[in-house]
Amino acid sequence: MIPRFGARPEKLLSSGALLLTAAACCLAMFWAETRLAPPYALRSLIKACLFLGVPVGCSLLGGRWDLKSLFALPSPRALLGPLALGVGVFVLILGAWAVLSPLIRPQAIADALREAAGVTGGNFVWVALYISLANSLLEEFFFRGFLFLGLRRTGMPLAAAHLLSAGAFALYHVAMLTGWFSPLLFGLALAGLFAGGLLFNFLDQNSGRIYPSWLTHMFANFAINAIGFVVLGVV
Repeated sequence: MIPRFGARPEKLLSSGALLLTAAACCLAMFWAETRLAPPYALRSLIKACLFLGVPVGCSLLGGRWDLKSLFALPSPRALLGPLALGVGVFVLILGAWAVLSPLIRPQAIADALREAAGVTGGNFVWVALYISLANSLLEEFFFRGFLFLGLRRTGMPLAAAHLLSAGAFALYHVAMLTGWFSPLLFGLALAGLFAGGLLFNFLDQNSGRIYPSWLTHMFANFAINAIGFVVLGVV
């Protein structure tokens, strides 16, 4: 089943143009994070311009891509599965941290957060709220709504759309994970992100909406932020 974004079936972008647009946004964000290294608030603004502004701009310029349908409210019953899955992901991430924490260098992560983005124990509460609620929605809109469901709308086979969008989701996080882990754990983190991208795609593939993946993504971020409170010495 190929999701319909709106009533009109015309394509706004070909699959190639869509991939190039998404790749350009990810590369621009990678450059901003590694070269500009702005404070977290400015970094978030740049990300919003790229991950929200570019898809909306494509929609407005083409006049045929109804991105609003991504936010059509589902029935509460349809969210019970993603909610339960989100709780499971929350427990899984905390369990993985408990097992792997002896191999992780918490101080290296804390130093990287402070030096690269200005994130400290003093401001992490607000950063955690943004990451859990707003940043997760922004990433789901871009990687699932714009990229994955967009690729499906162009007629790309389901497996290819899954692999390309999940791969982009994992590789996008390279800049923020650099310096946090040993090479082995870094590879495991990327593999986990790729698997997470596939899971989020699966949750949205039939409905054409991003609420299911957003809800699960939100709980994953709750777990990561809980670990962040420990790493930064907030608790």
